[in-house]
Formats: sequence, structure tokens, C-alpha cells
Amino acid sequence: MSSILDFLVGIGVQYGYPGVLLISVLGSAIPFLPLPYLVVVVLLGNSLNPFWVGVLAGVGAAVGKVTSYLIGRSGYRLTGESTRRNLDALHGFIAKYGPFGVFLFAVTPLPDDVYIVPMGMMRLPFWQFFVANLAGKITLSVLAAYLSRSYFSFLLGGESLFVMVAAVSVTAVVSLVLLKADWLLAVRIVQDEGLRGLVRRLPTILRIKKE
Repeated sequence: MSSILDFLVGIGVQYGYPGVLLISVLGSAIPFLPLPYLVVVVLLGNSLNPFWVGVLAGVGAAVGKVTSYLIGRSGYRLTGESTRRNLDALHGFIAKYGPFGVFLFAVTPLPDDVYIVPMGMMRLPFWQFFVANLAGKITLSVLAAYLSRSYFSFLLGGESLFVMVAAVSVTAVVSLVLLKADWLLAVRIVQDEGLRGLVRRLPTILRIKKE
């Protein structure tokens, strides 16, 4: 990891602001295998304008995460017609509340691929995904550029094989639940019985048991 970090820092030092943009794109483009671009942001924030370092890093990170969104959209297209109709039942709800979750995961060091891939599968509109993700990534990167390296060291030290495997596993489980659940039934229950009915009949919605 130290050699990768040295390489990224070298790009940033050599190319300045364009280097920050490139590093953040590369650091976010590979799902479940993030590179520690925020460390570079912290380091270069001391020699370059921290605001613009953070903005460019956030833009690059948001662009890189498009790959995770597209993976989810591809998963939707590969499902059968009945499964797509089932997922479409939640489209309106996801379009309304999904961007908040995207922003929440983007503005924290949480493994956001766990959330972004299912949002792509649920067809969260691309512009809503991108704007929410962009806002979160810029906020996080600007804060990283202004705050000290020691403050972020505990946040950035978790890039390990265990974290990657855990993120992939959680994403797989969430995706399977989304595909298995009867969302058409869930929408009808909310309309007829409200949220209490949704909670009470959740095992039926998830097809864990039959009524």
C-alpha cells in the first residue's frame, strides 16, 4: 500500500490540481477496491489551495463512482421481466429517498459501493445519483483538505482485503434481498395498512414465510 500511496503522491506533486483530479478518479473507479486518494488530498492541501484541492478531488471521486452505479444498472437489465416489474414498484420511493442515502454514504468513509450498486439496480435516476454523490464527495474532500492528516489516519487505514471482502459480501446479500422481495405486495401493504403493516408483514414481503 505504501508504494501505491507514493505513486499517487508523486502524481499529485508533479501535476498539481490536474493530478488531484486524476488520482481521485482512479481511486474511486474500481468498485470495492478504493485507493487512498484522500491521503493525497490531505497532503497536497498543505501546499495547494485546500478548497480547490477538495473540489477537484470530490468531482473526480464522483466521476469514478459512476462505474459502481452502472454495474447496478447492468444487473437490472440482466434480470427477467417479472423481476424488473417487481423492482419497478419501488422506483418512485427510491427516486424520492434514495439520493439522501447516496449523499450519506458519499460524505462519510463508509463503503459506498454497498449502497450505490443496489441504487443502480433499483434504477435511481442517474442525475439524482450523481448530484447527491458529487455533493457528498466534495464535502468530504474539502474537509479532508482542511483538516490535519492525523485526524483522517484512522479513517483511511481500513483499506484492506477484509474490508473489500466484507463490502462485496454485503452488497451481494442486499442485491439478493432486493431481487427476492415482493415489492408489489409491499407497495399495496403501505397503501392499505401503512408502515406498521409493512413492518408486521415484512417476512412475507421478503418471501421468508407465506401467509
